[in-house]
Amino acid sequence: MASYNKVILMGNLTRDPELKQTPSNQSVAQIGLAVNRKYKGRDGDMTEETTFVDCEAWGRTAETMSKYLSKGRPVFVEGRLKLDQWQDKDGNNRSKLKVVIDTFQFVDSRANQSGQSQEPAAATATTNMAPQDDDIPF
Repeated sequence: MASYNKVILMGNLTRDPELKQTPSNQSVAQIGLAVNRKYKGRDGDMTEETTFVDCEAWGRTAETMSKYLSKGRPVFVEGRLKLDQWQDKDGNNRSKLKVVIDTFQFVDSRANQSGQSQEPAAATATTNMAPQDDDIPF
């Protein structure tokens, strides 16, 4: 059976990206994303629902996101779903679904006082670096 794992999201950062280095000196950034959905409820009133998504980026993508994005900024991300599984300190099995970001695009542009964009000329970053499980520092 064929498989396809692709996620496309646009939302606002819930916190500043947390950039760390693995023991093998590879960059990884943890990113929180809030994605809003507006719809008309059964009562006819507009309702808003927010979904909070944990994401991670690797390599140059992680470094670029950490440098240019901050809490509240909108961003468009493309990536794949990944299920992390572990045992907590009490021996209970735990799991968490997150998005591993392959590419992203800035949604807005903050201009400095001279009117020039503060983002790099290319507003898209990509990485082909696949992390090894033993590279994850947390």
